[in-house]
Amino acid sequence: MSRRRLRGWLLEDLNAEHSGPHAKPGGEHQRPWWQVMCLTGLDYFSTLGYQPGIAALAAGAVSPLATLILVSLTLLGALPVYRRVARESPHGQGSIAMLERILPRWTGKLFVLALLGFAATDFIITITLSAADATAHVLENPYLPAAVHGEQVVVTLVLIALLGAVFLRGFKEAIGIAVGIVAVYLTLNAIVVAVALEHVAANPHVVADWRALLSTEHPDILGIALVALLVFPKLALGLSGFETGVAVMPLIKGDAGDDPRQPRGRIRGAHRLLTTAAVIMSVFLVASSFVTTLLIPQHEFEAGGRAYGRALAYLAHSYLGNGFGTLYDISTVLILWFAGASAMAGLLNLVPQYLPRYGMAPRWTRAVRPLVVVFTMIAFLITVVFAADVNAQGGAYATGVLVLITSAAVAVTMSARRRGHRRSTVAFAAVTVVFAYTTVDNVIERPDGVKIASLFILAIVATSLLSRILRVTELRVTEVRLDPLAQRFVDEAAEEGEIRIIANEPDARDEAEYRDKEFEQRKHNHIPARTWPLFLEVTIGDPSDFEAALHVTGEERFGYRILRMTSPTIANAIAALLLHLRDDTGDLPHIYFNWTEGNPVVYLLRFLFLGDGEIAPVTREVLREAEPDPQRRPLVHVG
Repeated sequence: MSRRRLRGWLLEDLNAEHSGPHAKPGGEHQRPWWQVMCLTGLDYFSTLGYQPGIAALAAGAVSPLATLILVSLTLLGALPVYRRVARESPHGQGSIAMLERILPRWTGKLFVLALLGFAATDFIITITLSAADATAHVLENPYLPAAVHGEQVVVTLVLIALLGAVFLRGFKEAIGIAVGIVAVYLTLNAIVVAVALEHVAANPHVVADWRALLSTEHPDILGIALVALLVFPKLALGLSGFETGVAVMPLIKGDAGDDPRQPRGRIRGAHRLLTTAAVIMSVFLVASSFVTTLLIPQHEFEAGGRAYGRALAYLAHSYLGNGFGTLYDISTVLILWFAGASAMAGLLNLVPQYLPRYGMAPRWTRAVRPLVVVFTMIAFLITVVFAADVNAQGGAYATGVLVLITSAAVAVTMSARRRGHRRSTVAFAAVTVVFAYTTVDNVIERPDGVKIASLFILAIVATSLLSRILRVTELRVTEVRLDPLAQRFVDEAAEEGEIRIIANEPDARDEAEYRDKEFEQRKHNHIPARTWPLFLEVTIGDPSDFEAALHVTGEERFGYRILRMTSPTIANAIAALLLHLRDDTGDLPHIYFNWTEGNPVVYLLRFLFLGDGEIAPVTREVLREAEPDPQRRPLVHVG
């Protein structure tokens, strides 16, 4: 790829209104909720391609009962949690944004980075696992040429590359494609399940055989229930899709009069999306688990069996013929392949909303196409490491899904408690406990998910902190606004000849403090006697924030004129104000500092994490980077 082409992509993505999955609210890409449901349903509904087989391998004859527990938790736990998330975070940030608001400062930022690691695990493994299962359906088709058999990894890599190519080309028509794929796929699944249920009804002995097997393996009802509860965490893949559902909320078309801060129409559409998807999926999960357990021999679910990773496809070929089975395979391959699209959409929505805002990623991460290339390369690596094995990736996928759902449950519990909703707090706390148990059990049983998530977390935290360090001397101010009194102080100072500002760290803020500070600066820096300098005081807000708007207020105390402002960092805010005053008045302002006594290494760390440190040299460095022409650079004096 040429450097010129890459630069063109970056400029196109950064300057245009986003046409991808994280399009701005109110854009032309918004659609009715049921169409957006099909986009998130690519991930959610596609699990029917492998969920029944995984359930049968994990639970055996108990699979239908364990699936009932899964469905109960879906409808009574995950659905209420994410309906609350949709109401409190309607702009696509999901439960991560709720926790960011609840948890303070660096604690919240680091927690968000950890959750982004699990989100990356969830979404990346969605891409690789779905493509691997699509490959399994391709390779098991009887009409496939023999030369392709055994090339699981190669075919999977081709499917992932094609998915990346779709996003590189553009994603404007993705929702329309998703609607068609989901409609056909659900219709074909309904036919397969209906025919399978008809076969069960015509052969009641399969039900009797199943009940006999249950009673033989587990003589009492309590034993069956216990086994169902114990194996239930292995079925957690059936809970996927909820986080994607709230991540794509900006695509839902709301009401014309929606308040941008709390768009009720979009929230209502998201509630309908989540509820409808959960009900549809619950019906299919129960029915598919029942018929596959009763009609497919257990050995066929094992690796190498004809139902391995494709239980419903096995029934489609067995009861409806290879012609219909091939049509079902094509539909399944399409939805599994395109399921990665909803996962990619979730990643492209989450990453630009957090890492660049934290200063923990280069500016190019706001662009779509470079991120697509990065995520596609990671998916290639995961596919090769796991040899495109569906079941081998199931643990990692379930871990990502469960951690995100558990964090969402924690977020809504904390939110309900802060709002004083006692009943909701108790209910959501109970749901949190269930999800926490499920997550811990899954991690113990299948630690691959935590290992992969840990690698993602380590990579995100390390690169994020490095990026923040490299970008630490950027201006990091989105706007500078002076109140009327502050503006009058500046205008009057400019009329006197030159704007001279004394940086003051506010302490007692009494008359003696300002008098002594002025005397000291006049003595050390030779400020002209007839010049009346302004004082500048910066209060540190949240130092973990990277960017902030600068609101400057004027105040007069004991005859001294003072400019006051709050910012995450002192030096960057001072530099931004000086450049603003230069552009506003046409004069180069002067700023006066004292050297700070202390260890420079300690002050460097204080600047990086607390926003203060040694102010004078850093202010000068920020100005040097922002204004390369020394003749137009505000003047920094240190005494």
